Amino acid sequence: MEALVSSFVAAFLGEWGDKTQLIVALLAATTRRPLQVFAGLVLAALLSNAVAAAAGVWIAATINIRAMTLMTALALLFAGISGLIPRKAKESVAARWTLPAAFILCLAAEMGDRTQFLTFALAGRFDSAPLAAAGATAGILAACLPALALADRFTTTVPLRGIRWTVAGLFLVAGFVVGVNALQLT
Repeated sequence: MEALVSSFVAAFLGEWGDKTQLIVALLAATTRRPLQVFAGLVLAALLSNAVAAAAGVWIAATINIRAMTLMTALALLFAGISGLIPRKAKESVAARWTLPAAFILCLAAEMGDRTQFLTFALAGRFDSAPLAAAGATAGILAACLPALALADRFTTTVPLRGIRWTVAGLFLVAGFVVGVNALQLT
């Protein structure tokens, strides 16, 4: 259960103001097909998180708990640092095939993203790929729902910069605490 809740919270916080959320808002605004955008997002999030969680459990089987905890601390620190990098939505034309476009764009945005690293680390740390993948997927979907609903008004009505900076600070503090605790394990 820890893997489910931890990965949900990490993904939910990590996605605010991130590329995937901005892509969902842009696609929802330009295509006017929010259900197809949401379906593409679901498929991309499931695939991305399943791969990350499986890899995390596989790697965790080859290293000890201290190393896995340090990897979790590094993932949290990476999430915090990447949260300080500004993201901007780019203008685009309406996609002809909304579902495949949403799937491809969301999957590309998630590859190597901080949410994927967090899912990887948390799945390995708690030794539960299915729960970590499910939690992270639910977190991504929950964070992207406001972007889907607000579409073109999303970036103007939601204070993304403040949210990103606050979440980045939380990730940095959590990464520091987890890293110090990992170094104290005996």
